[in-house]
Amino acid sequence: MNMDEITIPSVHQLGSDRGRGNLLGMEPYMTPQDFASKESYFDTLNSCMLAAQREKWLNKKTIVLFPEYIGTWLVLANESGNIFHAKSLATAGRILFTSHLLNIGAYIFKSAERGRIQAAFFRMKATRMAEIYQEVFSQLAREHAVTIVAGSIVLPAPRVSSHGLILTEGPLYNVSMIFRPDGTHFPNLIRKAFPTSRELYFTAPGSPAEIPAFETPAGRLGVLICADSWFPEAYTPLKEEGIDLLVVPSYDVFGLQNWNQPWHGYDGWQAPADVDGGDVGRITEAQAWEKYALASRIGSSGAKYGMNIFMRGKLWDQDLGGRPATLVRDTEVLVEGQSQQAAILNMWL
Repeated sequence: MNMDEITIPSVHQLGSDRGRGNLLGMEPYMTPQDFASKESYFDTLNSCMLAAQREKWLNKKTIVLFPEYIGTWLVLANESGNIFHAKSLATAGRILFTSHLLNIGAYIFKSAERGRIQAAFFRMKATRMAEIYQEVFSQLAREHAVTIVAGSIVLPAPRVSSHGLILTEGPLYNVSMIFRPDGTHFPNLIRKAFPTSRELYFTAPGSPAEIPAFETPAGRLGVLICADSWFPEAYTPLKEEGIDLLVVPSYDVFGLQNWNQPWHGYDGWQAPADVDGGDVGRITEAQAWEKYALASRIGSSGAKYGMNIFMRGKLWDQDLGGRPATLVRDTEVLVEGQSQQAAILNMWL
């Protein structure tokens, strides 16, 4: 499959339109160039929206879900062309560092995280990242008149005002915003509560007790960012909020590499009490996602419909995605086929 073919989304549908709305999972194929500017970013994401529009999958009760970290790679915005032609992620990182040599020192000094250089770049680029992120997703929601769960983005101590994101001095968090069909944003951020060991190197955990719910035209919605879907504590506040729908935007740097390999257990955190320690090394990564994440835990949230998607693409020498999405509809669980190709998954409610 060539690059043109792999970036054109395959489309999948579960159920039929009953007038109740739908969950629409977007798995765009992303490359470094897609994050180079506000225009390229919008065009890539909007191409998925237009593909869904052609399928007649967009309506006033549609909830569109984008993957985790879809905003984080906006750290590349406005960078020079050299970085986009690098042969590897490591080389791209060196180019980024040397191109900001005069400014990065002050941000390294401000960063107390173990991954000080990574954290410094996110702080240095945070204002522009936040601007593009909220402007693009607001425009997509408004132009297509749908609710959008805007994946996630890493930002320093963000909060939301009536005018949008406000960045403050403090730890970096992996957060998500939700945009209404008129392009306005909800006043609550979702903060990832259980970052993995790699993420804990440069981001701080939020509180699972503060995970919010959102009133949408399709019902009450909960959002768990990737690994949060593995922890019972993350489902408790959503159950109390009476959610109907639950979505999980995810990102996995390993892609298909270890999907069918033995599961290594919980990453960065102690396993919950209901996890069978004997499963570590015995079941596969794929089986663990089915047993301990959304597919098995959604019932504890009270939601009847759920969706977990991943980002796809190639960032220099790093292949992303290929991990299959999971759709839950009442008691029915559908696991997407493994593929590197961009995809759009539509589940009617």
